[in-house]
Amino acid sequence: MSDLPALPVTFRPGRTRAVLLTAGVAIFVVITTVAMLLEHLTAGERLSFVFTAALLFGVLLMLSRPKVVADETGVTVVNIASRRHLDWAEILQVNLRPGDPWVFLNLSDGTSLPALGIQPGIAKQRAIEDARTLRALTEARSTVDPERHQG
Repeated sequence: MSDLPALPVTFRPGRTRAVLLTAGVAIFVVITTVAMLLEHLTAGERLSFVFTAALLFGVLLMLSRPKVVADETGVTVVNIASRRHLDWAEILQVNLRPGDPWVFLNLSDGTSLPALGIQPGIAKQRAIEDARTLRALTEARSTVDPERHQG
């Protein structure tokens, strides 16, 4: 258990997030600048350019939101438009198979929850290490339940 990180620990695709946020800021600045430099636009048209730029930035901001936070009480999975807290015992398995776009958590209720906060997109090795760490934390923190290990 000494190999495990101290809790709380946050897993998030750092490089992907940096790319999305940088692109969002750049898009906002470029579109807003163009709107202000085009002399033939009315105030309303300029405002619509800025609104569109803000909307695009907002979409990229939402796409950069995913993370997985492990703490003493369990795991909080924050995806693009949802947030869910799981007790440690609810997580039966942490999966990141070759070709998977992100980690999947197999849950005690028979469902699977995608955890977009660990994704091998730009930093594959980092995602594999994060998935292994989350798997080890889950195994160390889950209560032993004989029904977990059947079929």
